[in-house]
Amino acid sequence: MSIKKWAIAAGIRALKTFAQVSVSLIGTGAVGFTDLDWVQIASVAGVAAVTSILTSIAGLPEVEQGTSPLAKSEH
Repeated sequence: MSIKKWAIAAGIRALKTFAQVSVSLIGTGAVGFTDLDWVQIASVAGVAAVTSILTSIAGLPEVEQGTSPLAKSEH
């Protein structure tokens, strides 16, 4: 498996995580578009995206065998 393929899959997963966290924060009681604290939403969602990337180092089911090219295999 190539690092490029892993990076694309990990990036897509992180982007989806960013979007999901953003949606969950937007729906927590804000009344209007201008009432939202966009900096805080981006900050929290960004942390979730970074966490997603770090978690992907262990492996991704979207790529061959679910393994990461960054994790050494003893097979």
